[in-house]
Amino acid sequence: ATAKVQTVNGVRQLQALVDKKRVIITESSIRRDLHLDDAEGTDCLPTATIFEELACMGYEKASQKLTFYKAFFSPQWKYYIHTTTQCLSAKFTTWNEFSSFMASLIICLATNQQFNMSKYIFDAMVKHLDRGVKFLLYQRFLQAFINQQLGNMSTHKKIFVNPFHTNKVFANMKRVGKDFSLRTTPLFDTMMVKPVEEMGEDSDHPTDSTPIHIIDQPSSSSQPKKDKPSTKAQRQEEEVPQDEA
Repeated sequence: ATAKVQTVNGVRQLQALVDKKRVIITESSIRRDLHLDDAEGTDCLPTATIFEELACMGYEKASQKLTFYKAFFSPQWKYYIHTTTQCLSAKFTTWNEFSSFMASLIICLATNQQFNMSKYIFDAMVKHLDRGVKFLLYQRFLQAFINQQLGNMSTHKKIFVNPFHTNKVFANMKRVGKDFSLRTTPLFDTMMVKPVEEMGEDSDHPTDSTPIHIIDQPSSSSQPKKDKPSTKAQRQEEEVPQDEA
């Protein structure tokens, strides 16, 4: 209700009152608070590049419009695009659509190119405010921004639940675009987790094959005997924190 956009010394700011205290959000503050190193990233890819890269992802919709549709991707790509749009999209379109800016973000993530997410997030927040959309955009991000400026907001107990992996969503994701060939296009190699042998022996990433060392509890015959603990208590006692692992 109190949010407004101001330009101060040539820099656009989002200003609002939270608990009667002023909060100011800028593109640079978003970059700082979310620990993003994206100042040199692209804002939006050229139109020709977008169509070329989406074609590599298996997109088959024959159109020159800069609105794209999940229903023309194979399942893995559809799920990847859906999750990304739910986390970062400005949500101006229906479940099946995404814009050229979101397409640029999706392509950059999939191909390890740098994308200016801080600018994208800030511009989306400003656009929502300008359009008078009554919707709290980027709740988790806002929590981080406010915490940085006002400290811990734990006194506010109300929790907003925003589920996006629901039965309805999965039903929508099963929809297939008209004339789509149903050909399965694999994800790019740059998106896949490399096997352990390819990551090298010095890798810091633990795997399922990492042995877990069970630390035996020391026993002493000098201690008085106790009643035998229950199975649940015994199991909790054996589950020692694995600091070494």
